[in-house]
Amino acid sequence: MTNARATWVEKQRFDGIASSGHQIIVDGDKAAGNSPMELILIGLCSCTGYDVASILQKKREPFTSLEVRAQAERAADPPSIYTEIKLIYRIGGKVSRKAVEDAVRLSKEKYCSVSAMLAKTAKITAEIVYLDA
Repeated sequence: MTNARATWVEKQRFDGIASSGHQIIVDGDKAAGNSPMELILIGLCSCTGYDVASILQKKREPFTSLEVRAQAERAADPPSIYTEIKLIYRIGGKVSRKAVEDAVRLSKEKYCSVSAMLAKTAKITAEIVYLDA
């Protein structure tokens, strides 16, 4: 079981900690930390990035860099959930395009828990940018 807690510090600022023991500042005002909704996008980028890197490593694809960016739109009315998310995978190295496309698809369809949860309310699309093309 994973556990987490957030302790109010001041204004809209909380000190968060989870089972891993790592602390993080969460700030609704964005003055001292990321907002909760920003953290969801960071979690999505990290989750799918982990999957893609792991799959490419298993396939022995020689990637030299991987960055996942997210651009998201939120609903106008509360709760202002994400309704559209575009993931942009920026990958460097002499990699097979098919291997990268397969890794991105597998992450979305099978492995990334964060993507699976967000896909219930948001349309998630992907773009791949090959830096060494």
